[in-house]
Amino acid sequence: MTSLLVNWLSVGIMGKEYLTKPGQYALVYNNGSSWISSLVVMKALPNGLSLSRYGLSVGKRVGKAVTRNRVKRRLREILRLTLLKPGWDIIFIARPAAANTDYASLEKSVEGLLSRAQLLIPVEKHGLSTEVKVRDGGGSFAEIYPQKIVDSPRWQKAHTF
Repeated sequence: MTSLLVNWLSVGIMGKEYLTKPGQYALVYNNGSSWISSLVVMKALPNGLSLSRYGLSVGKRVGKAVTRNRVKRRLREILRLTLLKPGWDIIFIARPAAANTDYASLEKSVEGLLSRAQLLIPVEKHGLSTEVKVRDGGGSFAEIYPQKIVDSPRWQKAHTF
């Protein structure tokens, strides 16, 4: 179980979880299934690999460069903290409304799309305990994260307030 957590946290360093080539994007765009929310559109296609890869598409309609980069950073952080089923290529396409929303709304939207597509790994399946953590960032909200992830130094460094 510890190796699952270590592998999950260290995958971001390797960079293998990203779609990088135009052909990879084209394959998912043309052959993938779509799920739509008010903030994000998700397209997914099985890839036959032992890991899931994702790509982000944030067009100029979303806003200027600073705004687009903020949306991409938020999406990357949401996906970094989310356990995905292996074997999928996923593209997240930000809609213009994503520029004016907060992190919690974007997170709820992305997790809703992933759960509708049945691409989330249930936390209880791996025996990880969950605990409710409350953050105060302009308004209190509760978030549920696996306890072992919350205890990791990387998570604590990224979420200190």
